[in-house]
Amino acid sequence: MALDSNSTLASRPVKEVYAVSRLVREARGVLEGSFPLIWVEGEISNLAMPASGHIYFTLKDEVAQVRCAMFRNRNRNVRFTPKNGMQILLRVRVTLYEGRGEFQLVVEHMEEAGSGALQRAYEALKHRLGEEGLFDQANKKELPTLPQSIGVVSSPDGAAVHDILTVLSRRFPAANVILYPVAVQGGDSAKQIANMIALADSRQECEVLIIGRGGGSLEDLWSFNDEIVARAIFTCEMPVISAVGHEVDFTIADFVADVRAATPSAAAELAVPDATQWLAKIQNHSRRLSLLIKHRLHDEKRHLSNLQQRLPQPLTTISQHMQRVDQLGQQLNRSWQQIINNKRQQVDYWSVRLKHPQAKIAANQYKLTHLNERLQQSVKQKLTQASSRNKALSQRLQLSSPLPNIIQKQVSVGQARNQLDNAMKKIIEQNKADLSQKMRTLAAVSPLNTLERGYSITTDANTGSVIRHADDVEVGDELNIQLQDGKIKAVRKL
Repeated sequence: MALDSNSTLASRPVKEVYAVSRLVREARGVLEGSFPLIWVEGEISNLAMPASGHIYFTLKDEVAQVRCAMFRNRNRNVRFTPKNGMQILLRVRVTLYEGRGEFQLVVEHMEEAGSGALQRAYEALKHRLGEEGLFDQANKKELPTLPQSIGVVSSPDGAAVHDILTVLSRRFPAANVILYPVAVQGGDSAKQIANMIALADSRQECEVLIIGRGGGSLEDLWSFNDEIVARAIFTCEMPVISAVGHEVDFTIADFVADVRAATPSAAAELAVPDATQWLAKIQNHSRRLSLLIKHRLHDEKRHLSNLQQRLPQPLTTISQHMQRVDQLGQQLNRSWQQIINNKRQQVDYWSVRLKHPQAKIAANQYKLTHLNERLQQSVKQKLTQASSRNKALSQRLQLSSPLPNIIQKQVSVGQARNQLDNAMKKIIEQNKADLSQKMRTLAAVSPLNTLERGYSITTDANTGSVIRHADDVEVGDELNIQLQDGKIKAVRKL
């Protein structure tokens, strides 16, 4: 037995003889004086619970064991029934049991160790909140299709935020991200998370809220199993995506949230659409719109052409009437000439037969002249009436002509075509500007820029996965090291 050099036994002469009881009592005093109340953890075995109300058992781990006793006045405060094989946490005094001279621990306080107690508390809270309706599907809100701003409640130094930002910048770089920094584990972390959720909800500066952190043990994730966090999520007016831990981890926050994501990266993918797919849809709709516009213009032109062909042209009608007037005038002139010739022939005939019918000839000549004048006046009057009638018809045709409407429609069609061309040019220019901005944003987060600054990316030669930690690589594993100007193959030696 090793004793402290300052103890009573160590200060006595070597040849002094002790009684066993005295030795055990003094050794007990040394032990109890050397150890204050301490905490110890281990597994229960050899459990005995006699009618006296005391509890006796052995506390052990992989390499050692020690006898323990918990008296009746202490075990009344134990809120569970100890069993063999149970992992427990004890606050004890170190002492000796004088009756057998055995080293033992007197237990002052006992509680379940590890995740056992936490798991029961988790199940109890889950059952109670479920009975209250906090998990009902009817209370779930739908995620926005195209959010402009996304809130993230997480630790600013955690890997979860990095994963979320990486996925958002890849899928939809135009979305604005607002970080609400909190501690994701520790004493007041649950209160911080609940307060940040309430703050984000009151500000209404984002359209969907992601809360979460990376993986860990049940104790590490316990802040997201706190009741105040669950109620803050339930009362939040905006949709909430819970992304706590890995795919196998489930917390109370996952059940209360509107959507549960297996990982923070999956939460980012659920929050925003893929910009590439949206851009492809926009381009497809633009092409379809252009084709529809072209087809519509073609149909309108063809319809206009059919209308123009079906409607009579007033100029053509007027030309036909003028041509008819000319034909009538020519016929009238020919008829008049024929009458004159006939009369002349008759004069010649009678002049031959009659001898010197000077007086009759003069009379007939006077009559003929008079008739000629009347005939010319009549012809002129007929021509004047025909011309007036043609002018009136021409004016009526011009007034009823659809040509002005056709010209006006052609002007309207031209203006619509110009407006459509200008609108299409603006849409194309805006899409080009958006695409350029997205390409600049993509270039800003591109890993190639990181390579240009002297860094490298190491990946597994077989799986192609990125190596982030030295522990991810075994001796003999083949690696690919990506540099700015090429790749290097390597094999880990140590």
